[in-house]
Amino acid sequence: MANVEIFDTRLAAQSKVQRRHFLHVPFDQLDKVVVAELVGASDPSVGFRYIVTPNADHVVRLNRQPDLRPFYDNAWMTLCDSKPIHMFAKARAQNITHVTGSDLTVRLFESVIRKGDRIVIVVGTQKVADDMRAAYPDLDIRAHVPPMGLWKNPEAMQECVEFIERESGRFTFIAVGSPQSEKIAYMLARRGLAVGVGFCVGAALEFLVGAKKRAPLWMQRLSLEWLYRMAADPKRLWRRYVYGAIPLLSLFAREMLRRPAMRSA
Repeated sequence: MANVEIFDTRLAAQSKVQRRHFLHVPFDQLDKVVVAELVGASDPSVGFRYIVTPNADHVVRLNRQPDLRPFYDNAWMTLCDSKPIHMFAKARAQNITHVTGSDLTVRLFESVIRKGDRIVIVVGTQKVADDMRAAYPDLDIRAHVPPMGLWKNPEAMQECVEFIERESGRFTFIAVGSPQSEKIAYMLARRGLAVGVGFCVGAALEFLVGAKKRAPLWMQRLSLEWLYRMAADPKRLWRRYVYGAIPLLSLFAREMLRRPAMRSA
């Protein structure tokens, strides 16, 4: 228990100093190693808290729909999953660390999650649930697959919340897209009945079990992972990237005009 208190105090202190808003979205200045340490040291019996990983698509949506911001403002940790936003912030002398949900998920399964842990997953297809159980037979994986159209289905959303509360996992991975995942996590935290730590990590579980392939490392380093994903699934993703690029550039332009670059503390 002493270690948990030390880590929780450490996070609280860092949040006061290092949580910054950039493009009207909160970001915590924590790298994936520290995040994994904090998650591993957290008491699984305490009230539910969650981690979100906003990417460029999230940032554009949050600027269009400010009513979604409480989902992110009330997260335990908010980590930047966008290399372009990370690089633009750096150009503006804002120190925003870059931690992708996919990289964080891999680290958690490699160094934090232990044999026998109960892991609750809410995923888009039964195949992902089956693949997770096959890949991690030593874990107690409890899976729920909600119907399509979750955002406009309050009953199905409530079923997700109650399933997670009922299963009481040490860790919960909510991977049904944004903003559905973030809303479910927010509802859980507000109700106060669930335990453990939740993660809103997009397609991270699909990457983890090989159902989808991530871009080669060189493309990730050049901030071209979006191009690889669009080429792999153009029918579903081309609109998101093409129509999302202009609003994102507009946000960058407004930030440039709003004030000169400021040094990070």
